[in-house]
Amino acid sequence: MTNPAPRLIDVRVGSATDGTAPVSYAERSLAATGYHWLALAAVSLAALVADQLTKGIVLAQLDLGESVHVVGPFSLHHVENSGIAFGLFSAWGALVTVVTGGAVIWMLAYFARGGARHPVLPVALGLLIGGSAGNLVDRVRLGHVTDFLDLTYWPAFNLADSFICIGVAVLLAAALAAERTPRQPRRPRRPAPERA
Repeated sequence: MTNPAPRLIDVRVGSATDGTAPVSYAERSLAATGYHWLALAAVSLAALVADQLTKGIVLAQLDLGESVHVVGPFSLHHVENSGIAFGLFSAWGALVTVVTGGAVIWMLAYFARGGARHPVLPVALGLLIGGSAGNLVDRVRLGHVTDFLDLTYWPAFNLADSFICIGVAVLLAAALAAERTPRQPRRPRRPAPERA
């Protein structure tokens, strides 16, 4: 009877036995910090004020249905919209109001948990929240949204709709850029040599 070969034990300091996974690592929090909240609030407030200011000017200067030609196919045309962007779902005004309010709350909750995930989030979500809030204010106050930017071959819209579309485009561009950029592995810090 022969003795079996001794078992070899592979021990690697600082990593799992396969040598690829670290034994311990630190995770940084992705929750929004005060700086992120401040940036989000600034962008949201600027979008909301710009939207409400332009709508106020249109309400004061143009009667409902009145149009003023600006240049080429672009004109200012005062219309009312009870739906979402570009006149979609206009027959569902009350439901659109509830869904919009829910969307704003969801975006705030998402930002609270992941606002530090990407530097573009405060700007993109700020535009989305500010635009959504601008149209929500109209729906609650007037029962409809005031649209006035008319490109002739496209349904009339407003600044809030533009901010929402730009916010979505920025989020998509950031997501695509993150997918294309390979992440470099972080090298562990070497401990400083001890002084004698």
